[in-house]
Amino acid sequence: MSPTTESAEHNALRAAVSALGQRYGRDYLARVAREGGHPDELWADAAKLGYLGVNLPEEYGGGGGGIAELSIVLEELGAAGCPLLMMVVSPAICGTVIARFGTDAQKQAWLPGLADGSLTMAFGITEPDAGSNSHRITTTARRDGDDWILTGRKVFISGVDIADATLIVGRTQDARTGSLKPCLFIVPRDAPGFGRSVIDMELAAAEKQFELTLDEVRLPSSALVGDEDAGLLQLFAGLNPERIMTAAFAIGMGRHALAKAVDYAKSRQVWKAPIGAHQAIAHPLAQAHIELELARLMTQRAAALYDAGDDMGAGEAANMAKYAAGEACVRAVDQAVHTLGGNGLTREYGLASLITAARVARIAPVSREMILNFISHQTLGLPKSY
Repeated sequence: MSPTTESAEHNALRAAVSALGQRYGRDYLARVAREGGHPDELWADAAKLGYLGVNLPEEYGGGGGGIAELSIVLEELGAAGCPLLMMVVSPAICGTVIARFGTDAQKQAWLPGLADGSLTMAFGITEPDAGSNSHRITTTARRDGDDWILTGRKVFISGVDIADATLIVGRTQDARTGSLKPCLFIVPRDAPGFGRSVIDMELAAAEKQFELTLDEVRLPSSALVGDEDAGLLQLFAGLNPERIMTAAFAIGMGRHALAKAVDYAKSRQVWKAPIGAHQAIAHPLAQAHIELELARLMTQRAAALYDAGDDMGAGEAANMAKYAAGEACVRAVDQAVHTLGGNGLTREYGLASLITAARVARIAPVSREMILNFISHQTLGLPKSY
């Protein structure tokens, strides 16, 4: 299959997930967020239908697919107005890392639950002073006999309150070089010394953001995921799916906003014809559609490269997809709100909250400026300024 065309199976998956999403919709997710709850019903239904673990190995209860299939699920839920943010974290990042690099015991302990939705896992990389710069991460892991001791802080970590564990990115001391290198550890939610505090966000979302503290958290040797000498490779094996899934999240959101605006433009009549007949309304909506479709093509390419095992090619494509999708989403939401005018700011139409949500796609998990840095250095060969 070409990464620019979708198979009959993928089209069928889109249709099935869309049908599920339509049963819930934006009103459901908005209500859950207002009430301070979690989208447990949608999560359970998606799990029951096999959508949450579609990318995980069949031998552990998954669907045996890849990030291509998982990104379709998230995009279609987003287009229906009810994306599940924890899909980006639990099956995409954590599930992928454990499936690729975990021990047999770790796979047995986590993958079946991640696949059927009964277990969730958060992902902790960002730090107050380092952002996502893995070279500046200060959370450290030191050996104490057969155990590991983790100390540090993380910030803007999604869903820690509902996650059974958090996959923490720390750094260990390399005795040979004296340098610090990244490693991944599974930290149970109730581990002594593992604290969390909610961050007060303007963003209205069911998934809360947390600051984490790791105060001499003692972990057994079995908490280390993969080889401590291959931490960077394992880290980026999780970050590329994260970027692809963020792109899918953004495309779905943009499609949802655009569909609302198109429906409104077809029926809203001020003069002799519906406002959608006027090019000042129609052309920006058409442009938003084109940009979303272009971003989807790049996302499909990134997923195809990743699923084919081309980590280097996927790294470039995933960053480009995330950039394109973030920009397309922000513009689609902005144009949708503008099309509705004052109605675009009412709770009835459900678009105003997307103004803030759409910005997330430009900022997280990596800013558009850092993506431009990556492309300018890695692809174009331009010198670094830092």
